[in-house]
Amino acid sequence: MVSRESIAQILKKPFAIFTIILLLKGYLAWAVTFGDWLPWRVLITEIPFIWLLFCLIEWCASKRKLMAYTIVNIILTGVFFAVIMYFKYYGVIVNYHALAQVNQVTEVKSSVFSLMDPYYLLVFADIIVLLVLLLKSRKVKEWRISIKRKPKKSVVSVVFILCLVVCLFNILPNRASMNEIKKAQQMGILNYEAYTIFSQKKEPLIPLENIHQADIDKLKGITVPDHPKYFGNAKGKNLIIIQLESFQNFLIGLKIDGKEITPNMNKLAKEQLYFSNFNQQVGQGNTSDAEFVVNTSFYIPPDGAATQRYVDKKLPSLPRLLEQNGYNTLTLHTNKVHFWNREELYSSLGFQHYYDQSYFGEDDLVFFGASDEVLYAKTAKKLQELDREDKPFYAQIISMSAHHPFTIPARKYKMELPERYQGTFVGDYIRAQNYADYALGLFIEDLKQKGLWDDSLIVIYGDHMGLPIYSLDHDDKELMKEIYGHEYSYTDMLNIPLIIAGSGVPHEQIREEVGGQTDIMPTVANLLGVSLKDHVHFGQDLLNQTYNLLPQRYYLPSGSFLNDNAMFMSGSGYEDGTQYPLSGNDSIGKGTTKDEFNRALKLLRLSDSYVNQQPLK
Repeated sequence: MVSRESIAQILKKPFAIFTIILLLKGYLAWAVTFGDWLPWRVLITEIPFIWLLFCLIEWCASKRKLMAYTIVNIILTGVFFAVIMYFKYYGVIVNYHALAQVNQVTEVKSSVFSLMDPYYLLVFADIIVLLVLLLKSRKVKEWRISIKRKPKKSVVSVVFILCLVVCLFNILPNRASMNEIKKAQQMGILNYEAYTIFSQKKEPLIPLENIHQADIDKLKGITVPDHPKYFGNAKGKNLIIIQLESFQNFLIGLKIDGKEITPNMNKLAKEQLYFSNFNQQVGQGNTSDAEFVVNTSFYIPPDGAATQRYVDKKLPSLPRLLEQNGYNTLTLHTNKVHFWNREELYSSLGFQHYYDQSYFGEDDLVFFGASDEVLYAKTAKKLQELDREDKPFYAQIISMSAHHPFTIPARKYKMELPERYQGTFVGDYIRAQNYADYALGLFIEDLKQKGLWDDSLIVIYGDHMGLPIYSLDHDDKELMKEIYGHEYSYTDMLNIPLIIAGSGVPHEQIREEVGGQTDIMPTVANLLGVSLKDHVHFGQDLLNQTYNLLPQRYYLPSGSFLNDNAMFMSGSGYEDGTQYPLSGNDSIGKGTTKDEFNRALKLLRLSDSYVNQQPLK
């Protein structure tokens, strides 16, 4: 029988102490990411990986053993903390690819801090206490001396081999799972992180000569008409594309206690062409990914942001296409152009000019740059200058004042929030979007006064979601349920508006066809009378198609997609996936098929292959 003294001696060993500490941190990470408090799987997934590292310490370290344990503790704590925070922001499991984003964190530190519940910081408490004790406590120094003796190598070897076998047992059978969150849960967080580092399997590229638009259209399940409707209805017009920061579709028509939240967007939706089943297709790069997708009609890369993976290429794009048709092209954003590597992005897309913080200045700052009011006022002046030239222009305008965490300064408040919305994430979001809509209304009036509105095709859409499900607390979810009349869902989260305004566009129409950001380029090209015959693209003209197949990445597990009936979220594959009704629908209709699942995967591979084989700049 084991005595109390023996147990006490075991618990004094750093092997046991740090096991308990990291086990508790593993429980916290599982609770946040998987919604699973005290799951038994933590014991059989995280502990074997932790013990592998501890065995290496016991083998190799003697003089600095406690320091080695402390370093491993700090590293694994950092991994668990990164998993927690990344999931709260993106809803996915972080991996080493996210290291490329580290330089962006300082730019969005207010967003990161807003997601942090105070108890998350408890994961660092033991590190601080231990470091203080190591420096101050005489007893701890004596303890450090007492633990220098190495255990029997045979015992350590047996533990190491058993743990390695268990880790491999957790990893190998679950490699084929397409759902990254399920894969991490099946493997264990630490095993999954190690797996993503060492697993470099990549699909071979499909040769360029084998990628044809006809094959893409066939995979999408569409037939392009010989004489499309509305072709050239806006021929020769300026093109103004306005990308609204974090603007979701539920805001259109929303009233809270009888007050309209976005009256200017509501007016446009009633009077112009409004697509209510439009969806984001962005990934890790968020806003910059939206700029990439809209201007290329390609899908985002399988990992990383487009501004990190594709900007060394000379990309076929809307700016290049319109320049060939006699347009001036420019893009405008009030932040610094190096944020999200936009300088390289704009070069890859072929924009002739860009205007960033150096043009807009730092007056009336909101978050990272000048306010939307400044953005629109200075943009209108620039567009008026361009309009005096003898050729049309294409301008993409990136709004930013309604950026996460949506805590706009009080001087920008244009509405009073009801008491139940005060101090909530949803309330801050609604107030920020109310201001963004106000600023947009000023811009519309300015365009009309300058004679630009009637001479332009105007496209307005949201860049990405603003209210991720995984970032909402209980009160926020209750407010979203009040707004929607049902539980806030993944399809609601991905749903953004698309509005097209201008002469030659069918007005006062609500179109319910499912669409995504890849579809903007072909739809605009049709209205402007610009042929895409020799331009490979993965979107479709929304005015001439009724069926759509939209592959999704990053914010949904690999293999997920939308069609006209439902959204499919993959499991290990298709058979154990889940189907969700589209936003605003009560049922999934006819649902999705495995054939669509396979076609969506082929479309993603074709896009990856095509973009990766474009010539270098």
